[in-house]
Amino acid sequence: MHKVFIAATQQNDGKTTVSLGLIAALQNRGLRVGFIKPVGQRYLEVDGQKLDEDAVLVADAAGLEGELAAMSPVAVESRFTREYIDHPTPNDLLQRIHTAFERAAYEKDFIVVEGTGHAGVGSCFDLSNAHVAQELQCGVILVSGGGIGRPIDEIMLNRALFAAHEVPILGAIINRALPEKLEMIRDYVQRGLARLGIPLLGVIPLRPRLSSPTVRQVLEELRGELLNGGDSLDDTIERCVIGAMSPHHALHHFGRGVLAIVPGDREDLILAAMSSCLVGVGKAYCVSGIVLTGGMRPHATVMRLIKRTEMPVILVEEESYEVASSFHDLTVKIQPSDVEKIQLAQRLVERYVDVDAILAATATRPPDPSPQAEHTEI
Repeated sequence: MHKVFIAATQQNDGKTTVSLGLIAALQNRGLRVGFIKPVGQRYLEVDGQKLDEDAVLVADAAGLEGELAAMSPVAVESRFTREYIDHPTPNDLLQRIHTAFERAAYEKDFIVVEGTGHAGVGSCFDLSNAHVAQELQCGVILVSGGGIGRPIDEIMLNRALFAAHEVPILGAIINRALPEKLEMIRDYVQRGLARLGIPLLGVIPLRPRLSSPTVRQVLEELRGELLNGGDSLDDTIERCVIGAMSPHHALHHFGRGVLAIVPGDREDLILAAMSSCLVGVGKAYCVSGIVLTGGMRPHATVMRLIKRTEMPVILVEEESYEVASSFHDLTVKIQPSDVEKIQLAQRLVERYVDVDAILAATATRPPDPSPQAEHTEI
């Protein structure tokens, strides 16, 4: 059976994007593919069980719903680390992971194991990515952000901890590379990593849509009250505009993909934000969503106009700049309802990642790498 551990040099570098795409590519080749995320830091309640949200996503996208319980053996709750330090139980946690892995891998040709963050994440409760990969006897693919020097440096830093656990690095994937610099990044990173004994398995271009939240995610993050537009919550938000200007100037900033953050008593800006939605001349100035701040509801007449549109309108108690800050800090994760994002992730991996090289590298476990570079420049 083939198996691979997908790790990253930092959080949110694209492990789930790579996992989704790799699983789809392997399934397209006729392989039976399993998935497990041994340690999850963001979880959902599913049928009374705390399960990692990425495991829930992959189970839905890859048709593995029946195996969901085995795909997320350890979910890190808010007090998990403190309770573990007070009462360490490393063998119990490892046994849960091994049992779940055997179930997830049963009758599979290939199993994808997704880590959480960089190589050292989980060390505080004896389940670092490097340790888990060692226990499951998986080689590792490291995913890093776009660029040249920084990814190489971060890959080598992570390689050192994996090497200390005798875990081989099968290769690296660069994610979110600027499209106009894609070939240059591929050339330099490939040569730079080759000097250090690490194959480059792919360079995936930046697609802003994958890192843009939906209105639904904004609603959940802000914990607001939905006043309108329940059928349009999966529209993507590319940027936010704070309503602290005149309607005349605001119209230069309003349009599709914009989240308008407006005090609830600024009826003039609310009407400007949904103007073309109301008059039926297209959606040039009609925003993808409005957040009404300060806990203030618009006048009843304005609310009646809002109800004539499909535009999502969210009411929150916070002030505008606090809402804008929350939007800026929002961690965007692909959701099971994000069908277009899932399909985009799958297409990107199929096109820009050498899946056949991954199959070849996982056919037999390669020899443990030396943490030292093959060549050293002075």
